[in-house]
Amino acid sequence: MAKATKKETPLMTQYNTIKAKYPDALLLFRVGDFYETFGQDAVRTSQILGIVLTKRANGEGHIELAGFPHHSVDSYLPKLVRAGLRVAICDQLEDPKTVKGIVKRGVTELVTPGVTFNDQVLNSKKNNFLLSLHKEKEKFGIALVDVSTGEFLISEGNLDKLLHIVHTFDPSEIIYQRSMPLPDQLKNRNAFKLEDWAFQHNFAYEKLTAHFKTNSLKGFGAENHPLAVTAAGAIFAYLVEDTHHNLLAHITKLQIIPQEEYLMMDQFTLRNLEIVYPSHPKGKSLLDIIDKTSTPMGGRLLRRRIILPLKSVNDIARRLSLVDFLNEQDQLKYEISELLKTISDLDRLMGKLAAEKICPKELGYLRQSLISIQKIKSLLHPHADILAWLEPLNSFGELINLLESHLNAELPVLLAKGNVIRAEISEELDHLRGLQTKGRGFLDEMCQREIARTGITSLKIDYNNVFGYFIEVRNTHKDKVPAEWLRKQTLVNAERYITEELKEYETQILGAEEKISVLENQLYRKLCADTMMYIDRIQENSHIIAQLDVAVGFSELAVSESYTKPVLNEGFVIDLKEARHPIIENALPLGEKYIPNDVFLDKDSQQIIMVTGPNMAGKSAILRQTAIVCLMAQIGSFVPAKHAEIGILDKIFTRVGASDNISAGESTFMVEMNEAANILNNISERSLILLDEIGRGTSTYDGVSIAWAIAEYLHQHPSQAKTLFATHYHELNEMTVNFERIKNFHVSIQENKGNIIFLRKLLSGGSEHSFGIHVAKLAGMPAKVVNRASEILKTLEASRAQNNGDDAVKRITEENMQLSFFQLDDPVLENIREELTKIDINTLTPIEALMKLNSIKKMIGK
Repeated sequence: MAKATKKETPLMTQYNTIKAKYPDALLLFRVGDFYETFGQDAVRTSQILGIVLTKRANGEGHIELAGFPHHSVDSYLPKLVRAGLRVAICDQLEDPKTVKGIVKRGVTELVTPGVTFNDQVLNSKKNNFLLSLHKEKEKFGIALVDVSTGEFLISEGNLDKLLHIVHTFDPSEIIYQRSMPLPDQLKNRNAFKLEDWAFQHNFAYEKLTAHFKTNSLKGFGAENHPLAVTAAGAIFAYLVEDTHHNLLAHITKLQIIPQEEYLMMDQFTLRNLEIVYPSHPKGKSLLDIIDKTSTPMGGRLLRRRIILPLKSVNDIARRLSLVDFLNEQDQLKYEISELLKTISDLDRLMGKLAAEKICPKELGYLRQSLISIQKIKSLLHPHADILAWLEPLNSFGELINLLESHLNAELPVLLAKGNVIRAEISEELDHLRGLQTKGRGFLDEMCQREIARTGITSLKIDYNNVFGYFIEVRNTHKDKVPAEWLRKQTLVNAERYITEELKEYETQILGAEEKISVLENQLYRKLCADTMMYIDRIQENSHIIAQLDVAVGFSELAVSESYTKPVLNEGFVIDLKEARHPIIENALPLGEKYIPNDVFLDKDSQQIIMVTGPNMAGKSAILRQTAIVCLMAQIGSFVPAKHAEIGILDKIFTRVGASDNISAGESTFMVEMNEAANILNNISERSLILLDEIGRGTSTYDGVSIAWAIAEYLHQHPSQAKTLFATHYHELNEMTVNFERIKNFHVSIQENKGNIIFLRKLLSGGSEHSFGIHVAKLAGMPAKVVNRASEILKTLEASRAQNNGDDAVKRITEENMQLSFFQLDDPVLENIREELTKIDINTLTPIEALMKLNSIKKMIGK
């Protein structure tokens, strides 16, 4: 807040009063045609937006100042919000022309990372959730709301459940009670403290029942979730207080997040499998590959499905049946697909409608969307029996007629531009518009009449915003100007005049323009209010359209990529034939084909597959593609395989790659052990576990011991969780001898004259070589290093065969010292080498040998 001074100006007094209500927000203060910021707000604004920071007098001192034109707010506001700021928009609540003294101002909108309708801030295919947290003892109440779409979700649970929800739903902002310490894992997110009074159960319960107009929350299944209800009530305190918009009118239901219905994946799995985000900025995620949706609602639903795959065989089967149906209906699918492209973001349009932020052009988008939905409803009608499980689309004949009859075909973005409401809706509006239309003809007639009367042939009648209407006469004709004309403005080469007749017309026409603006605004607001009556049904249609959109996209994907329909059951077998990795397959150079592989896992004979083989051969790809195929099947998609039989999974765990968390004091190996511990402590009989290079972050003996112990634990654990274990520790191949459900496989290669060809085929049996030196060569490692590594490897392998590894190390450091000495890139050593190679020891006399040795000694400066 700007510091007050003894001689503070009235404007700054008003600013400081308003700023005091929003101390944690950046205040955009409307002054004339600009939004201004002051003090520290101005400093931050100038830094984020890259605009000029100035100073101006403020009573006895100076204050920083930075601002931008009010019409540029849609360009600048997203940058401020993306920087994590809460932005309070303070507008002029009165017309400055009608007010003497300072204009009344107030905050009309509080825009935060988790509360915005701005299309430049929002991602059309991702929800923008605000997360509210309430804690009692070790249990959290959790509430998520997307104000832009109207989704309202609640849950309760421990810290692990909270973190899973955070990583799944990825909220843009968190609110929590001031007396509650925020978990360390959430401190890098946009978080805002609310006073404790906002987190009172009675307050929350009353707010929710009043909002939904119910006597209780039993209909939402929320009665037994008091902590979640409390968290949900705090959202009302956060959103409604001090703003002039009803941000929650389009929120029509409260849903409990039924996590037990979904396959669980922790943050490591989501990251390692590149489910939503690619591991590299220029890469693609699984979502990028499979998203063929046409509507924003479909895109958001697909994102939700991919992070929350189903566990119900029946529900998955229904999704697959819709894709199957569309695969057989090419023409129908094409027609639906074309119509989907004309449907706008219904959920967010309803959000804007409720918040009174919907512009005429967007209301036109709603009209077109409803027309397209009616056409889709007609297309699906003959197939109602086949698609009985899919809710029927609602009809909107009345609303479509209302919008078509009231709105013009072409609509402006801004209501102030006018020409929004059709003719014949309001007699008064038609009359006023008639005045405008006839006005031009009247001016033309008046102009011709005055030319004839005065003989001034160049006379013209025109208008501007400063002087209104005027008659303009060049100086060469000013002696012909009638005496009754009143001079209004003098130009260099002309004079401008006004007449009583023109003045009367100006009063009439300008009055009409103002009345048109007011009347059109009233009619538009009434139309929006009438449309609000259909909000529930529009939201229902939006959800159905989203499901259809995802299914059409899955069908197009299945046909274009040759995916097949998976078979899912309640068994414990994963049987994949010719499975492929969709992300890698998509990234291959044109003409290159992905090598498919078979994978079989069960609880009885082949619970753990130990995968060995060279670096770069494709071990990690086989692990990942197995999980991805299963995940795709459980979201209701066809899969990249020739055949896929999958016993429903409830959890997928991965320990892949090397990463650290230095800021938390955790090394790469510690992170690896944390992730592995999380897996071992949470496995179930329906888990799929992917372990890639466990134990590589420590010494060889330590690493082998840990990897062996983990594999043994998984084998002996009662859950018998299915596991793919990729490793370079060839010692683990020995486990198959004593552990009946551990089987060895390797990714094959072909050696040809010292070169390695990666065949990328998974075959039965273990491998004894990793060919890491060959990979180093491919990476461009200096030839001297590659050659030296090959020699050391030969020494170690020979010694290992004789079980005397210590002697091998000694020979490497002693017997090969000369070779390594001369491999150093040093000019002096190179000269010495040349001298030595020239010497014929057999012909040297003792004296000559001493002289040569002295010469070499001088070469090294000794």
